[in-house]
Amino acid sequence: MKEYISFDSHKRYTLAEREQIESGRVKQQRIEHRPGAIAAYLAGAQPGRGVAVEATGNWYWIVAEIERARLVPRLVHPRKAKLMMGMINKTDKLDVHGLNRLQRNGTLPTVWIAPGELRDLRELTRVRMVLSRQRGSLKNRIQATLAKWGLVVEEVSDVFGLAGRVQIQGLLDQLPPHTAWSSRLLLEQLDFVQKQSDEHEKRLLELLKQTPAMQLLKTLPGVGVILSAVMALEIGQVDRFASGERLASYAGTTPRVISSGGKTRHGQLRPDVNRYLKWAYMEAANVVAMNNKRWPDRHAARLYRRLRENKGHAKAIGAVARHLAEASWHVLTRKESYRDPAVTGPSQQGVSAVSS
Repeated sequence: MKEYISFDSHKRYTLAEREQIESGRVKQQRIEHRPGAIAAYLAGAQPGRGVAVEATGNWYWIVAEIERARLVPRLVHPRKAKLMMGMINKTDKLDVHGLNRLQRNGTLPTVWIAPGELRDLRELTRVRMVLSRQRGSLKNRIQATLAKWGLVVEEVSDVFGLAGRVQIQGLLDQLPPHTAWSSRLLLEQLDFVQKQSDEHEKRLLELLKQTPAMQLLKTLPGVGVILSAVMALEIGQVDRFASGERLASYAGTTPRVISSGGKTRHGQLRPDVNRYLKWAYMEAANVVAMNNKRWPDRHAARLYRRLRENKGHAKAIGAVARHLAEASWHVLTRKESYRDPAVTGPSQQGVSAVSS
């Protein structure tokens, strides 16, 4: 029986709808989440039929069960689907029916589903990012506590290096007793997170083979082993992007454009993007910024300096990140190492990365 199937999934349950193509008959059913529940519901469905499911936080196991039932998962972009449905009211029943309406019209906004092995590998780089944020948060908290009492670690390049830690221990003795005790607790937690981060990075380097894509991405300015791994895993199949501009948009490095009445204004970067890929390109751009004097002739460094003078550090970082994102598409598509463009193009926010 030919039918449209859609899921509106939540944390503990999924509302499913099956709509027969010929008769238009609709049947909705609530499925309580448990292992095998989705596959059991789909038993008897025509193999190869598409099943629409929104890209919510728990879609991994739902997609796996749809595939186990020999159907084809169609992962839906939630924000675009909501705009295309055009509904004022929002209920589970309306949402799931709206997904089937988009399937019937052939306008369902789907996104790429990474293979299971790739999704598993992504957890390595994503967890490392979590550990890095925790480490940075702890360092900032400790330094803020010292600053509240007018205490500063001086004449060291790394505040939390060996020499810096010796100074910190001495400064903690000058704090009030409860504040000192709390700060020492944060130092112990920082050491634990640092140990976990080192172990995680060691495993990451052991398991992640240096693929051709990673080797090409490492030729980008500011990109090393870890960032190249993040970029390669998050990009996946580069041919799913029609151009470097599309990849840059997916990575969240392109600003919003507001144009009306002959006036054009560029707004902030978009939030509904791949935030892991955005982080990687922003990190690489910051590396370029920190080393711009050491790389005076590199295109990315010149781009950063020029825009920093005219528009400030933040916008210059965004422009370099966009350039690197577009460059990634070029080097991966052409299978060539990054080379600085011979001539800067008309756009100052990102240009073709590889000379012809």
